[in-house]
Amino acid sequence: MTNESVFKRAIYLAKLGLGHVSPNPMVGAIIIVKDKIIGEGYHQKYGGPHAEVNAINQVLENYKNAAELLKEATIYVTLEPCSHFGKTPPCADLIIKHQIPNVVVGCLDPFESVNGKGIAKLRAAGINVITGVLETECLDLNKRFFTKVLKQRPYVILKWAQTRDGYFAPTLGNQQWISGSEAKRLVHLWRSQEDCVLVGKNTALTDNPQLNVRLVAGRNPIRAVIDQKLTLPKTLHLFDNTTKTFVFNDVLTDIKDKTLYISIEDFKNFLPQYILFQLYLQDIQSVIIEGGTKTLQSFIDADLWDEARIFTATKIWGEGKKSPNLKGELISQDKIGEDLLTVLKPL
Repeated sequence: MTNESVFKRAIYLAKLGLGHVSPNPMVGAIIIVKDKIIGEGYHQKYGGPHAEVNAINQVLENYKNAAELLKEATIYVTLEPCSHFGKTPPCADLIIKHQIPNVVVGCLDPFESVNGKGIAKLRAAGINVITGVLETECLDLNKRFFTKVLKQRPYVILKWAQTRDGYFAPTLGNQQWISGSEAKRLVHLWRSQEDCVLVGKNTALTDNPQLNVRLVAGRNPIRAVIDQKLTLPKTLHLFDNTTKTFVFNDVLTDIKDKTLYISIEDFKNFLPQYILFQLYLQDIQSVIIEGGTKTLQSFIDADLWDEARIFTATKIWGEGKKSPNLKGELISQDKIGEDLLTVLKPL
């Protein structure tokens, strides 16, 4: 087995934690002896055992001679093993305890309490450590975590649907679906994978969205809405207390049931920056911005986005509200039902 082939499996395992481990990173671990996988694991949920713990435990459970096997094993980990006490004990200490002689790491952990300290601790114990295997893929795996740690803000995903001639919504502001059922189901899957979904006031009024994941299995994201003067009616789905909801305004800071009102003083200036900072303070690692055009464009103009997912339908309206103006680097294009999904990242 090559290091790269093992890491592809480890990355696959790590992705199984998407939507369950935030604000922690996703991590996969595989233990090999003589080209045979004897244990593997991933970080399954926030506060639970880390990937290395689950992989080592699998060896201990399945092999009577586990202690001897671990002393000649190599453990492959997509992210640097932690060296500090958090929700769980340090994984570096566990590797040292079981005398695993070889560790292969995909990328370092930029979190201040780790950031090279896990590698240093392992090497100080005489363990052979290799770093940087499939590093680009391992960094991309935890783009949400790294954005939060390094930029002190959530990873921002812009999402909208548009007609083939570039319209986002009808001129009169009434609700009218653009994309198909397959795209709608995919959006619900995306919501289950991210921490928060944000919409503007007009979208909340026109669409009365639930912003949940009712079409797929998974946990509902935290909801957020921009409502400067708190004029949205409390009969909207956003205020049904089924899920925590942030309301960004310039009137009130308060908590009422599951609704958290967050007052922003300088509402007309730097609003996207203030919103992302407040979400960061709430330990939000990622946010999907689902509209409307004004809200989406404000984040685009502030250069505060990391990924855009745009559905283009076959429908032609000829008139309406134009889609946001965005230029980015093309990552992928795929057919989702009758719609074309384009994914962009900043240039």
